[in-house]
Amino acid sequence: MIKEVIVVEGKSDIARVRMAVEADMIATEGFTLRSAVLKDIRCAYEKRGIIILTDPDGAGERIRRRLSQDFPRALHAFVPKKLALAKDDVGIENASPESIREALEKVHPCSREDSCLFSEADMTQNGLAGCGGASEKRADIGALLGIGYGNGKQFLKRLNHFGITRDEWESALTAWERQHDHRIGTD
Repeated sequence: MIKEVIVVEGKSDIARVRMAVEADMIATEGFTLRSAVLKDIRCAYEKRGIIILTDPDGAGERIRRRLSQDFPRALHAFVPKKLALAKDDVGIENASPESIREALEKVHPCSREDSCLFSEADMTQNGLAGCGGASEKRADIGALLGIGYGNGKQFLKRLNHFGITRDEWESALTAWERQHDHRIGTD
């Protein structure tokens, strides 16, 4: 059983996460975050800690940002968008139990202090900004690191806020290159 309470967006997300892990959960029921829901989340946050696992879409990111402001020591888990997609619907309720477990194994705390470990130069030198295919590569590297997807600026901020180390960075880049080389070899 996971010690922290997992915060998701809706009842369908709760049902899907229950297929993956044993944990207590709270549904935000959308962005409005009613006072009763916020009270429940605050209680869980103070007593056991919370893991924010919102949908990998715009609405999910807005909810994550809001919760991060209110609960700065929350842990964050991300299911990659391509693993939470069914037809045109993006959401945790569409993710496989394996994808959810993988996301929960890669939880990250969000640091309030800005680290300067990674820079824009790291992004451009490694093909994550300013070139063709950068968006797809960021999505893949974000999945490997467990920090989700973001545009170049957001991704850099996540690298520095989620405490990613140089070793983790290098391992993710190496894994991506191996996967990419394998795909080219099979085409």
